[in-house]
Amino acid sequence: MNVPAGGNLQEHGGVVPGMKPISEAHVAQPGLAVVDVAACDDQTAFAVQELLAGRWATASADRTTRVPGEPGVRLRCYLDVRQDLGPQL
Repeated sequence: MNVPAGGNLQEHGGVVPGMKPISEAHVAQPGLAVVDVAACDDQTAFAVQELLAGRWATASADRTTRVPGEPGVRLRCYLDVRQDLGPQL
């Protein structure tokens, strides 16, 4: 999705309903990241999250969201890649 400079993704439908917008605190320092996973089902989304959590400190999600009329599920987790917890993928 191309959004004009300074544009708000929410105005363009880029924020999944039920998911809060990414706040400044989530990406306030180098090494902090927000990862949005889109997958065909819950099992796949949680498997991706588990892979990320095995490598980096992760604030995990306990549920996925669905957007009526759109395929698949969405899941958001927060990473701190400064804290290397596991072997490289």
